[in-house]
Amino acid sequence: MHRDGDLILGGLFAVHFVTVFPELSFTSEPEQPYCEQFDMANFQQAMTMVFAIDEINRNPNLLPNITLGYHLYDNCVKLAVAFRAATALISGTDEIASGLNCTGSPPVIGIVGDPGSTHSIAISSVLGLFRVPMVSYYATCSCLTDRHQFPSFFRTIPSDAFQVRAIIQILKHFGWTWVGLVYSNDDYGIYAAHSFHQDVQEQLGGCVAYSEMLPRDNNRIDVERIVRVIKTSTAKVVVVISTDAYLMPLMHEVFLKNVTEKQWIASEAWATSTVFLTSRLLPFLGGTLGLAIRRGEIAGLQDFLLHLRPDMQPANNMVQAFWEEMFRCRFDSDGMQTALENERMLCTGDEDLSSRNTAYNDTSELRASYNVYKAVYALAHALHDLTQCQDGKGPFNGHSCARISTLQPWQVVHYLQRVNFTTGFGDRVSFDMNGNPLAIYDIINWQPNPDGSIRLHTVGVVDEAAQTDHVLTLNENALFWNFETKKPPRSVCSESCPLGTRRARKKGMPICCFDCLPCADGEISNTTDSNECTACPDEFWSSPEKDHCVPKEVEFLSYEEPLGISLTTASLFGTCFCTGVLIVFVHHRHTPVVRANNSELSFLLLLSLKLCFLCVLLFIGQPRLWTCQLRHVAFGISFVLSVSSILVKTMVVVAVFKASRPEGQNAMKWFGVAQQRGTVLVLTGLQVVICTVWLATASPTPHKNTRYISSKIVYECAVGSVMGFATLLGYIGLLAAVSFLLAFLARNLPDNFNEAKFITFSMLIFCAVWITFVPAYVSSPGKYSVAVEVFAILASSFGLLVAIFTPKCYIILLHPERNTKKVIMGRAPQNK
Repeated sequence: MHRDGDLILGGLFAVHFVTVFPELSFTSEPEQPYCEQFDMANFQQAMTMVFAIDEINRNPNLLPNITLGYHLYDNCVKLAVAFRAATALISGTDEIASGLNCTGSPPVIGIVGDPGSTHSIAISSVLGLFRVPMVSYYATCSCLTDRHQFPSFFRTIPSDAFQVRAIIQILKHFGWTWVGLVYSNDDYGIYAAHSFHQDVQEQLGGCVAYSEMLPRDNNRIDVERIVRVIKTSTAKVVVVISTDAYLMPLMHEVFLKNVTEKQWIASEAWATSTVFLTSRLLPFLGGTLGLAIRRGEIAGLQDFLLHLRPDMQPANNMVQAFWEEMFRCRFDSDGMQTALENERMLCTGDEDLSSRNTAYNDTSELRASYNVYKAVYALAHALHDLTQCQDGKGPFNGHSCARISTLQPWQVVHYLQRVNFTTGFGDRVSFDMNGNPLAIYDIINWQPNPDGSIRLHTVGVVDEAAQTDHVLTLNENALFWNFETKKPPRSVCSESCPLGTRRARKKGMPICCFDCLPCADGEISNTTDSNECTACPDEFWSSPEKDHCVPKEVEFLSYEEPLGISLTTASLFGTCFCTGVLIVFVHHRHTPVVRANNSELSFLLLLSLKLCFLCVLLFIGQPRLWTCQLRHVAFGISFVLSVSSILVKTMVVVAVFKASRPEGQNAMKWFGVAQQRGTVLVLTGLQVVICTVWLATASPTPHKNTRYISSKIVYECAVGSVMGFATLLGYIGLLAAVSFLLAFLARNLPDNFNEAKFITFSMLIFCAVWITFVPAYVSSPGKYSVAVEVFAILASSFGLLVAIFTPKCYIILLHPERNTKKVIMGRAPQNK
């Protein structure tokens, strides 16, 4: 079809879908291929371009004083035919006379088409060399976004990249992560399948159960195998990215093999195809969800289509072919009309087009035709913007403008990249840097008609320009599900992992086939299908359900627990015991037993033991800075005071024995009361110095320790300086060892009441307790190390108290008759 004008637009349409190539003969000129099987829907698209150009020519505000013409070609769905038509559009078909200069505008300044991705790739690769703009209304291959390879390609249909993202949005909405994929063996299917594989994993977190490519030759064995894979797979959802021509054999096998209980997802190339909308396919394809090109409305188009007459355009053989197909008649070589085969009625050219219900007449679902309409207007607006250029402000060299008389296609490309207008239907048309439009799809649901056939119902929209949370809009109440439950199917390889668990991939299986393993202690997962568990912060622990972190239990030796109560009771009992002994000794301070055992040192020892018992209370309860600093200081000083008192008592006992002999009469002058006090003071003062240095350099502080028990915080006192703590204990141990040695050497002194024996026994207990304390303290975890230290203090204190003072109290309270100077002085002869 063609019409002359000031500027010519080209068009490529698939008006026929079968190409016949005549047999080659080497004796005559080869005949050109011809086309058969007229497609009414595609002819409507071609006539939509004619309508749009006529509408633009009548519009005084768009391209005034410029008339657009058109040259439309049929590509017959064959690359060879389409490529030949494209070269005819950009170079012309007339022979060039010798010496004729090629001046003025080229045959066309832009092309609307081609509808096929493979055709567009081949044609645009050539047109791009000459920067001829090509605006496709149906080619969706994402490969065409390569601006280096296709610098002048544009389209009014979204690319496969967005189509795949739109399908992913649907799958994500219903939680379908285990899907099958079937695609056609062409650029449209192959590129879309590649994008689909990537996006399913990256955006959906799912995987493809199987990926099958439809054979080009429709081999029945291959088709049967694909249907068998679909039927036996556990994936309930099947995504099909193909054209209806590729799918016909597959759907025939679906019908024969009775493939039901599958949810089909249709790409835009077959989502609105009428060839499958039959009653026999309803049990298998009913409920299909598909993406459809954005539906639009074009005012006046239907009236224009119904007024088409062959006699109005006698030179346009495409219109004649349409008339032949519509009314089963043909035009002979003489222009006479004769009936086809058994058709008796002759065509007059005045037949009523509205009487025939065909895809040509149907303007209720303008999708591809609406894209053609937008493509023509995009070129028209680009030309209009070009004519509005002001001299000296142009975009070309030297700020020049393009001239209609010498207009070149590459100049149109510049303005086409910047078009931005709104159609009468309200859709905005513009192109991004890769020539793609604002991506938008209608979502179609295949629903049953009362007559048993399938009807297409729009149930939602996918709009890339919408806000992130509103890209997909779906009316779920309007959906028809072809399942017994009348609900969407469940299509996952493995059920979702609940909170508190993580995915563990099954060996040899796709990534979305997994087991659910509970999180380890101290880790949580607070989302479903978590790939990893998250470790809780240091002071938190996982809840029993492992779905959130809770504060760790703080553990310390408390007054409320049984162990703390027992140790506190023992401490208070020891304190009371010391107090009772002290009272007894004070009350009987003038008796021989008390006086013979150095009453002053005995009182000092009882006081220090009382302090030892009381310092235990500093070890119980929540550690604080002052308790941490005071507990070891009080413990160290109290025990040094006790042990130094015992050491001096032992030295006094030895000195008294030596003084009783003639050769040692001067021994007691070195152990008078002043010397005894001074010795105790010096020995205790040295421990005070050790404690002062320790506190000044590395003081003990409260510390939250998670090393012992991961699920708990052990609140303890860090010693600060291990050397300081070891020096404190070592000094006590040194004094105890010296005391034990002296007492042991004096254990057999001839005396009726041998104090040295009692001291030896008490120091033996003391040393045994603290020798066993070290390994027990190191190996005990948490609060039990504090309990071990408290027990050592109590045990050693009770050992000293009982071993030294019980025999004396026994005589004072139970055998006062033995508490006489005579008995005490006569002790040595009785031992003999």
